[in-house]
Amino acid sequence: MQSLIEHARTFPAKIAEHGQDFTHLARGQRPMAAFLSCSDSRVIPSLITGARPGEIFELRTAGNIVPRYRSSAACGVAASLEFAVKALHVPDIIVCGHSHCGAVQGLMHRQSVESLPLMKRWLAGAGHTARLAAPRTDATGDAVEVTRQHLLTQMDHLRSYPWIAQRLTAGRLRLHAWYYTVDTGEVLACQPGSREFRGL
Repeated sequence: MQSLIEHARTFPAKIAEHGQDFTHLARGQRPMAAFLSCSDSRVIPSLITGARPGEIFELRTAGNIVPRYRSSAACGVAASLEFAVKALHVPDIIVCGHSHCGAVQGLMHRQSVESLPLMKRWLAGAGHTARLAAPRTDATGDAVEVTRQHLLTQMDHLRSYPWIAQRLTAGRLRLHAWYYTVDTGEVLACQPGSREFRGL
């Protein structure tokens, strides 16, 4: 914790070196994309993308879950998406899943979250627990196929939001599904019109 505190203490001096850039950011933001990823500490959107301050609008949830749209729901994910799309007019939304995801493991092995009732309830919103295909695991035991299927289900949930559906139809918004491998840094993207993931 102390290293985090020390960095925060010295951060204003670093900002002063690039004062003009940050003064410009204080006037408003125009991010080039919304980036929805898992809260996992190993997944750092700006590190993966090289984005500078102001370039991506980050939204992080356990398991990069996007609940299906419900007009009456008071949901932080929905509110953040609404702001990104309707107020900031982002032209792209990236949903980034990742290897070694604890939330996906919780979907596959429900007993692992029995002692975490709030997490268990959150995972129920993933939308596909009952119809997950049998996992195809790699040598490290990571459920690659299940993780990617989970990611694509969240993409379907995004399309249930009216303002997202409208902009998709009008060609004013694009959706991207990315799969990040923690131990190698490789990013795969789902190819348009298919469920196949290939390197960027």
